[in-house]
Amino acid sequence: MSRLESAIRRLQAQVACIDAAARLIDGLPGPVLELGLGNGRTYDHIRERMPGREIFVFDRVINAHPDCIPDDAHMVLGDFSDTLPGIEARITEKAALIHADIGSGDTIATAELAAAMARRLRSLLAEGGVLTCDQALEAPGLEPLPLPDGIRPNRYFMYRAV
Repeated sequence: MSRLESAIRRLQAQVACIDAAARLIDGLPGPVLELGLGNGRTYDHIRERMPGREIFVFDRVINAHPDCIPDDAHMVLGDFSDTLPGIEARITEKAALIHADIGSGDTIATAELAAAMARRLRSLLAEGGVLTCDQALEAPGLEPLPLPDGIRPNRYFMYRAV
């Protein structure tokens, strides 16, 4: 599979998983946490699908399209390992949804980041909340969910907080 085909499948998986998560959290209070603003496509999709939700976005730097940048109150700049600890002082309600697009081109560094973040992400998620991620995560209290139809296993991951 070419890198272009792989990117298309990843984007299709993101859309399908975010749309499924939006349905799963309907009626569950709490904000959305978006880890990895990138160019802002996923943030834009989330705010379109969940217009009533407060969305907090985390990234090291802003490289997004100007129309896809949250206001300063909802943009958290810095490395995840620095910005996630203590974020409860700023975001006082547990998240209904966390979308984490944390993969990089470095397989080892990405696996280490995913392992380090799994428990932290679970602690930020409300009971019954959903976590969608481009990486497999393992933490107590995260139950894997089936992927939407048409999404191949290990292309994307969905979990419910139990």
